[in-house]
This record gives sequence, C-alpha cells and structure tokens, in this order.
Amino acid sequence: MSSVGQAPTPLMQQYREIKSRHQNALLFFRMGEFYEMFYDDAEVASRVLGLTLTSRNNGGAADVPLAGVPAKALQEYVRRLVQQGYRVAICEQTEDPKLARGIVRREVVETVTPGVTYADELLDGARNNFICALWGGGANRSRGTMAPIGVAAADVSTGELRLCVTTIAELDAILARYAPREILLPQGSDLPLPPSRAEALITERETWEFDAELARDDLARQYRVQSLEGLGIGEAEQPAIAAAGGLLRYLRELQPGGLPQLARPFVDRTSGVMPLDEMTRRNLELVESLRGGGPEGTVLSVLDRTVTPMGARQLRQWILAPLTDRVAIDERLDVVTGLVSDSLTRDALRTALDGVRDVERLGAKIASGRATPRDVGALGASLARLPEVERLVRQLARTSSVALLDRMLAEWDSCATEAEAIRSTIVEHPPLSIGDEPTIASSVDAELDRLRTLRDGGKDAIADIQASERARTGIASLKVGFNKVFGYYIEVTRANQHLVPADYQRRQTITNGERFVTPALKEYEETILTSGERIETRERELFETLRARLAARIGALQCAARAIALLDVVAALAEVAARESYVRPVITDDFALEIGAGRHPVVERMMPRDKFIPNDVLLTEDARVIILTGPNMAGKSTILRQVGLIVLMAQMGSFVPASSARIGVADRLFTRVGASDNLVRGQSTFMVEMSETSAILHSATARSLVLLDEIGRGTSTYDGVSIAWAVSEHLHERTGCKTIFATHYHELTQLAQDLEAVRNFNVAVREVNDDVLFLHRLQPGGADRSYGIEVGRLAGLPREVLERARQVLKLLEGEQLAAGKRSEGRANARSEPQHDQLALFAAAPNPLVLRLAALDTDSMTPLQALSLLAELSRDAKRS
Repeated sequence: MSSVGQAPTPLMQQYREIKSRHQNALLFFRMGEFYEMFYDDAEVASRVLGLTLTSRNNGGAADVPLAGVPAKALQEYVRRLVQQGYRVAICEQTEDPKLARGIVRREVVETVTPGVTYADELLDGARNNFICALWGGGANRSRGTMAPIGVAAADVSTGELRLCVTTIAELDAILARYAPREILLPQGSDLPLPPSRAEALITERETWEFDAELARDDLARQYRVQSLEGLGIGEAEQPAIAAAGGLLRYLRELQPGGLPQLARPFVDRTSGVMPLDEMTRRNLELVESLRGGGPEGTVLSVLDRTVTPMGARQLRQWILAPLTDRVAIDERLDVVTGLVSDSLTRDALRTALDGVRDVERLGAKIASGRATPRDVGALGASLARLPEVERLVRQLARTSSVALLDRMLAEWDSCATEAEAIRSTIVEHPPLSIGDEPTIASSVDAELDRLRTLRDGGKDAIADIQASERARTGIASLKVGFNKVFGYYIEVTRANQHLVPADYQRRQTITNGERFVTPALKEYEETILTSGERIETRERELFETLRARLAARIGALQCAARAIALLDVVAALAEVAARESYVRPVITDDFALEIGAGRHPVVERMMPRDKFIPNDVLLTEDARVIILTGPNMAGKSTILRQVGLIVLMAQMGSFVPASSARIGVADRLFTRVGASDNLVRGQSTFMVEMSETSAILHSATARSLVLLDEIGRGTSTYDGVSIAWAVSEHLHERTGCKTIFATHYHELTQLAQDLEAVRNFNVAVREVNDDVLFLHRLQPGGADRSYGIEVGRLAGLPREVLERARQVLKLLEGEQLAAGKRSEGRANARSEPQHDQLALFAAAPNPLVLRLAALDTDSMTPLQALSLLAELSRDAKRS
C-alpha cells in the first residue's frame, strides 16, 4: 500500500478498484505482454507457481509486491493454480493502447474456477466438469424430517444444466453421478455433505441468491419463456429452481459475457434410476479402482470401447445410474442387440464416429465466443461425418424396429448447412489463432483475396514499377529497392542524376548515387506495409461472422452431440458383447434372479482366456437368501461382486458376462465387501462396517439385492456371530430381499434349518496331500473349514508358525481344553510338550474326557448309566 500522504498511481488505482470486486480470486492483470499480480496475489502466485517475487514503486515510500507471467503462457499457469483449488480472474485490456487517452481501460472477462472452465488443459474428455448448487435439506421441526434438497448442476464446457430434487439419503448417489468439482451452498448451511463431494471446492453465497421467486424470473429470462412450465419444470421442482437461481447468478459473475451455450434445463428425476451409495460404488469398483483411484481395473475400463468424448462421458453416466424401468432398459438392449447381430453396420458406424471430435464442447466454445479457428475446423470435420452416421442408423432402424432409434431419428439434425459453411470458409488446416497463418480460404471474400495478392505479389509489383520508371525517365540503370530504415526507394547513379524528374524526392545519399521516393511509391509502400494488418482484421471479421452463425445453432449442435453420445455408447457395448461373448439378459418385473455360468467382467479380462470358472446363481422368493461359506482365497468375494455387476450391467442396458441371465429388476443394489476405516471421522474398521450395515438394513426393500461379506468379523467371535445371525434373520424375515451373505462363521449355516428361504452354498476346494486346490466352483451345502493355515502357507508364513498353528487348531477343534499355567521357561516348554507346554491352552486332556473315552456304553444297563452320569457330574463340579 502507499505511504501516508502519497496517492497511488492511476494504474494502481485501477487495479485496486477491479480487485475490490474479485477479492476471492487471484487477479491476473494484463499489462502489455504480461499478466501481473500484486500484493497478496503476487505472494501466493510466487509460492505456488515458483515465480520470482519482485516489487513495484507505487509513488510512495512503500514498494508493492509484484509477480508476473508471460501472456503466451497464461493457460499453463492458470491450469496449475486451478488444479490446486484457486480461482483466477483474467483482467484484459479492452481498448487499443495506441488509441487510449490516459490509462488503458481494463475489465475482468472471465474467472476460472475448478468447476467453471473451458480450457482443454483443465478438462477430462471422458467426464463432465460439473458445478453444483444445493438448496434446502433443513430440518422440518413439525414433522421431525429433513426437507427436500434441490440440486442444480451445470457444465459450462458442454452447456448442460440439470435440475434434481432429492433427499438427504440419496444426495450421495446424485453427487456421485455429477462428480462436481465445485459446490455452491447458502451461507450458514448445515447440510451434511456426503463422501461423493470428494475434493470439490466449497463456495458459500448469500442466502438471498437462492430465492425461488427470483430464480423463476431469472430462468425465464435466460430461456425466453413466459413460465417454467414451458420448460417442463413444475412446482415439485421448487427446491431445484432455488438452487438454479444461485447457480446462474454465480456463473454470470464468473462469465460476464453471458451463458448462451446453456441448453434448456433437463429435470433429472430420481424415479426410474437406481441410486448407488458410496460403499457399493467403491466395492464394485465401477469407475474408480480401490487400488489407485483411476479407471484401470474397473467396470468402466472393461466397457469403454467408445470412440468419442461424448460417448465416454455418457457411458460413465449410464454405469453410475442404472435404470429401474423394465421398458427403458429393454429399449437400450434392443439397440445393442441390433448392433451385435449386424457386425457390418456396427463396424461401419464405429468407423464413422471415430473421427468425430467433442462436438458438445466445441459448440459451447463457439457459443461463448472462445472458439479458435482450429476449434471451428474440428467442428466442421466432425459434422461432415454425420450424414454417413445417419445413413447407417436409418439402415439399422429399418432392419430392426427400435423405439429408441426412432425417437432419436425424429429429432435428427445432421447440421449439413453448418458443415458446408465451415468447409467453404475455413482452410483445411486452420491455425490456432488468427494472424499466425491463413484462416479464411481463398475465393471467400474478394477484398481479402485482393489484399493477399497485394502482399504476396510484391516482387512482381516492384518489377512493374521499376520498368515503368525506367521508361518514364530514360534511365536504364534505375533500380527500385527496399531497406528496413528507409523503406522502398528508387536508386539513380550520379551519372544519371540530370535525368531525375521533378517529382522525385531525395531520401538518401550513397557512394555511387542518390536514392529517391515518389508519391506513388510512398502510397504503394503504405499499402504493402499495412496489408498484413488489414488481412488479419478482415479474416477476424469473416471468422466472427461464421462463429456467430454457428452460435445461433447451438441447440442443433447440442442435439447432434447427444445423438452421437448415445450411438457411441450402444455401439461400444455391442462391441464388448461380441468380443467377450456376453449375452442379452432377460429383464422381468418379477422377483427372481437367475444367472447361468456367470463371470466377473474385470477379473476374467485379467486372466488367460477360458481360465475363469463360471458359476450359476439362483435366487427366488422361496430361496432368496444364500449363506455362502468356503475357505479363504476360494473366490467368495469375487462371486458376490460378479452377481452385483451382472445385475448393474443388465439394468444399465448392457449385455452381461454369462451364458444366460434372467434379471428381476432391483430397485437398489447394496454391496458391502472388505474392510476399511475412516480415521478422519474417528471411525474404526468395525464402526464403518456397522454404519454401512445399518444403512443397508434401513434402506433395502423387498425389491433390493443385498451382497454382504464377513459382517461382524471386526469384533469378538461371539459378538460377530450374533450380529451376523441377527442381520441375516432381519433380511430374511423383515426385508424379504434377495441376499447373498458370504461368511467364515460356519454357525450361520444353521439358519437354513430354521428359516425356510435360506439356502447354504460353499465354494469348493480339493485337498491333495498337503496342498489345497481352490476350484472356485459354487456348490450346495455349507463348508466345514476355512483353510486359513493353508492360505498362510501360500503367503509364506514360517514353517514353525504353521506347525504351531496346526497344533492349536487341533486342540481347539477336537479336544476339551483346560486352562494351564504359562511355562516359566519357553525352552523347557518346547522340549517337554506334555508338561504345561501351551501358553494359552493346556495340552493334557481333562481326566473326565479320559474316563468317558474308556467307557463301554454298549454293555451298560440304564441304571448303571444314570449312576455313572451322577458321579461324573459330581467330579466335574469339584474340578
């Protein structure tokens, strides 16, 4: 800041005034070829970006901290800041410095945040970049419930705007589908954000900005309608309307140029879509791997054979939002079936789509005025492929009646006029920016062609001028030349100076003569020197005219992008189905789940072909609970996950890895597999396990599929068995849903004797000498062992540990053990195993056991047996 009594310079006054309106962002202040940052912004940027921190004198005693970056490198520095969660306001010079009177006018033209950006460097083509606003969720004291939550989600890079009304219980599933990079909340909101908020930047806004009535007016103005009913938005969406109001105000603040690319809002209704909670998404590894958080080893990695960015984003959405409406599921499956059956059309369609770029994001750039010539060229090349895509789709629709394709074709617009306009206006290989190389094709504009001819035909024009002047003056040695200091000139030797005309103006004396200029040569020089600038100006005018024409058709471009995304996804699913021998599932509204020779789609991809062991699974109303036992490493968890994935894939509209599948539509899918803790929230592994189990028991319905693994193992054996038993009974008796419960508690197999719809299954193993072969085959009946010691041997436990473990296991399973004293010397204990050798258990059998073992019960009379029983009872009490 300036010292007392010293006014800041006009430049710093301008900076302070602009910065006061963008206090929560780092302000990049354009000064010629650099963007400068001052005060705290400079200190933050120097630390985060590794810039040199200098200072600038502000007209007083105090120096102002200063850091800057070259204008040409802006995007790289912005990317690094935004990726670390900072907001960056870009302040540009909005008038030509040559024409400015006083300080150059500057304005913030854009604020970039993690959730609001158009830069390719900050965007992932395979996923949306949503910013979400949330409203509501407060407690309703009169009813003791939570109010509905309104969600508005926008992706400015694609133009999508989605509205949704949900509950606190399903907010996690909604946010997981959107995966927002930034979340807006009213100030003071106590809405608990679920795990799916991930690392989203949280931004608080004034509460009045979420006023529903103001939001209604705002949305109506944005889309030029009299009422929101025309957009399909009713009173039921009131919370979402309020959220949208706050979101639009924030976006306009960040994007002063407006949001012309925002498509009409889509109401994302939760009915008809299966909400997937965080534990199910995590345990099934749908789009992110447990091992590294990336897509490798996930269902997405198996199914993603898409060839366009729109298709990749759409596939991710389908995986995270399986359908619960049988008709809608079958419509998707019908299209996939047609493409599986017609491999020639499928291959041709994928080839036609392969050259299509990100039409959705290119359209948004064009509508918002950010498109480069290269962007427009890419859009033109993409649109040029749509007629062939349309031909193939119509051909497919003729051979198989598919309602989904019919609806898409009814709205089809190949944007042929726009494609032709781009092709005829833009050069074949356009530059990144206007002025670097030619952007507008030849013969588009006569004035542009004239300027180019003038610029490029300089040598011929100079030769003509030279010949003309020689003829006019009679000086045969006259030459026309050019240098950087004096420009164009006419050179005459000393011997011919008497022939120089009166209109020649002396410019330079040289050793052998004089150099002159004429009014006509000056005019030509001015024309040549300004032709490059005039060409750039004219190209910019023509480019902007084309861009505005394309921007007016943003709705058609977005419609084409949606069609491309749908076709890309179904073609990719058909390709996977054909290559991996998947089958079409039969989707029903009944209860049963029947899978023949089911496989895990990810595990089988990682194994040699034909090495995966498939399994059958059948769940019906009278056999709806499976207690699954078996040894470690036998594959119980794999079977659980593959059942869940087959159901999910079927309900998203995909073929499934099985020889047959009959899927009764599930309203919810719950998968709890593996152990984890949450140290940040102070929750142990067992606490997390119980919390997740509790959520399942409160949320599951009779139409749900519940897949549980090792419930209760995080506490003592008796506590664990008790909890696992009670959970199984509850799911059987109270919920009545389809359940597979994998466990090492063999005691649970007794449930099959008490509960009519419980069945026991185990995963088979075979013992060969001292080795255990894991057969990975599901078979009826319960297992009697877990083979944990054998797994320990495979893991490399020391031999003496394994031997000792076998001794202890034998005593625990086969003998009545009595507590013994700890040996005072471990060496003696090992050398004399018959005398108090166990630290935990006495090795010697109890005397009562020995007496019982010696009895000949077949020769005893009833009276003798009763007498002996009384005697043994007295001895047992004394011992």
